[in-house]
Amino acid sequence: MSAPGPAAGTGTDIGRGTDIARGTDIGKGVGRVPEEVLRARAYLMRCVEPPNRHLVALVDRYGPVEAADRLRRGAVPDELLRAAAARRGTDRSEADLEEAAHAGARLLVPEDPGWPSWPFRSFAEAPRADLAPPIALWARGPGEIATLADRSVTVVGSRAATPYGLGVAADFSATLARRGVAVLSGAAFGIDAAAHRGALAVDGATVAVLACGPDRVYPAAHTGLLERIAATGLVLTEYPPGTIPGRLRFLVRNRLLAALGVGTLVVEAGARSGTKRTAADATALGRPLMAVPGPVTSGMSVGCHELVRSHQAGLVGRPEDVLEVVGRLGVDLALPPQGESRPTDGLDPRVLAVHDALPARAAWPPGRIGEAAGVGPDELRAALTELEDRGLAEYHQGLWQRPARRAGP
Repeated sequence: MSAPGPAAGTGTDIGRGTDIARGTDIGKGVGRVPEEVLRARAYLMRCVEPPNRHLVALVDRYGPVEAADRLRRGAVPDELLRAAAARRGTDRSEADLEEAAHAGARLLVPEDPGWPSWPFRSFAEAPRADLAPPIALWARGPGEIATLADRSVTVVGSRAATPYGLGVAADFSATLARRGVAVLSGAAFGIDAAAHRGALAVDGATVAVLACGPDRVYPAAHTGLLERIAATGLVLTEYPPGTIPGRLRFLVRNRLLAALGVGTLVVEAGARSGTKRTAADATALGRPLMAVPGPVTSGMSVGCHELVRSHQAGLVGRPEDVLEVVGRLGVDLALPPQGESRPTDGLDPRVLAVHDALPARAAWPPGRIGEAAGVGPDELRAALTELEDRGLAEYHQGLWQRPARRAGP
């Protein structure tokens, strides 16, 4: 059965008539994956709405080709048979591969060396039944997700983001992308778009994971943004061509964002934000979760503060904090924030006591300074000499004082 047709306001068709560059042998495996495997997985992807652990188990046991044949014949467990009842009788695999290729997309399968096997292993240990890996992924763009996911961060947050949140998302993403970290997000309004744009602004790598078919754009206003992502990075989806987005599909999509990122960063989230679903998926999959604090008066930061307060997320205030979490162990360490340096930094306590005793508006003899500082004559002489060498004391005809403040140029 074919996917539902386009609905008004749900997205933009990016098939025929667009300027998307066509790939070579896209959808044909480029000689690496047998055609029957691609067609089998394309058929299975359309038959059963993801995620479905029963379908994953069937493929793991019999392989995609035999699993597809068993599903067509109905020789599968009853629960899986019910899930595929509406679509298993129609095989659109060849049409899906052709339509995806026309949109510039290819089918990425677990048999392909570019499949992100390592990130998706976490699904096997996930405690929730709805956290199952995808059967395959439609991919548009030159990026290799297995490589990009190796050093990556998922950035998520509210669609109704504040200027503060948009600025933080863009700045963090740009800084991390400049350091070689791929930025993953969902291409939605608000924080998602700011994260993608931040990475693109520094020619960094960014990946968008969609909740619609590879031949569609959602939201339609982000057509240009997604074309920029597809030109240099990667656009991914597990939904076949023609599929329109829906609320449930966004929630299902979020598990892929959580799995593919080395860590997940929440920039802004309201008390009932859907972003918290991605955060919960990341935790269930064993991924580190981070949250950016915001003004306590902002409703868009309530979710972030709750994640930190409940010890689900670590608080991060700088891109360097995020890099330490998702970067190379023992290499990408975040140095402590450096405060303003002072001329007296590093002084021995006795020397600092002498400095504090120096008058600013007069000049005193050494004895009076030593008495005020509680320092004996020998230590006083050494201290005054050190302070003079540092430019922190001036000597005038037997008297000492602090240097006069000089106006700048």
